[in-house]
Amino acid sequence: MNLRLLIPAVASSLLWSNAWSAEDYQVPRTEWDQPDLQGVWNFSSDIPMQRPAQYGDREYMTEEEIAEIRSRRAARDDGSDAAIPNGGVNEAYNDFWVETGGIGDVARTSIIVYPRNGRLPPYAEGAIVVQGRLDPDIDGERPVRFTGGGIGSDGPEDRGLGERCIVGFNAGPPISPSLYNNNLQIVQSRDHVVIMIEMVHDARIVPLDGRDALYENIGLWSGDSRGFWDGDTLVVESRNFNGLTQSFGAGGKSDDKFLIERFTRLGDDSIAYEFTVDDPQAYTDKITGIIPLTKVDGLLYEYACHEGNYGLLNILRGARAEEARAEASAR
Repeated sequence: MNLRLLIPAVASSLLWSNAWSAEDYQVPRTEWDQPDLQGVWNFSSDIPMQRPAQYGDREYMTEEEIAEIRSRRAARDDGSDAAIPNGGVNEAYNDFWVETGGIGDVARTSIIVYPRNGRLPPYAEGAIVVQGRLDPDIDGERPVRFTGGGIGSDGPEDRGLGERCIVGFNAGPPISPSLYNNNLQIVQSRDHVVIMIEMVHDARIVPLDGRDALYENIGLWSGDSRGFWDGDTLVVESRNFNGLTQSFGAGGKSDDKFLIERFTRLGDDSIAYEFTVDDPQAYTDKITGIIPLTKVDGLLYEYACHEGNYGLLNILRGARAEEARAEASAR
């Protein structure tokens, strides 16, 4: 599904922060008298993760800035902007399939709201920093902690976690809007909440019964999560990441990461998702971001990654074919 940017009326967008209190909204309850967060939710957004410098500490755009963005997008969509190519295979794929516009999104200047400048804090001294990319491969060593691209093709361990169908590039945790498949489903019982991310079909089972955390030496790809209710807000705390993923962005290796996520229902079709990453091995300060979740009237279908993962096999097969040709030409 192609989702276009929908910027609401200026007045509502600039006052959206007041909706966090949601004082007049009666949150629906489950049969266990808990806030009902169930359903399929979309977290697409074209709000940048880090705030462009021209906005300073401003969390929201001005009326004039919103109008300028609307004008640029209209020119892009009708083909009148000569600086943007119109048509062609690449444009058709990128523009039609890529899902970067939020449904009912707000005119925020960045997803990151702390630090106050909306930017990632400096990396910690000695932090591992690797910025993966889809093409070409980068120089590096195993283990590969980023999701897209790779460091070579000697074996599957040289490829990114996304290509290996281990971690989706938007799944986190925390979740992070990406090119497409920005959907999740929440399922509740009395003692558990399941947060299932569409990308790579990853499901986190979050106990709510106060059980003890795992031993510190047990590491998991998505961490060990425990949840509780803070009023009408679901709070999920996650530790015990296995150190084989990046902590956040390009920094860190996650084994010292502590993640807090907060899910607050603001209306029939909206949830406020807030995350805070605390990893002193990766960054010199905490990172907090806010992403709106919007209800989707549809189903979440299985993302069967490994079942159709011919790409990884063909990458390795192609590398062996190139080696064979090079060896034959050297004889």
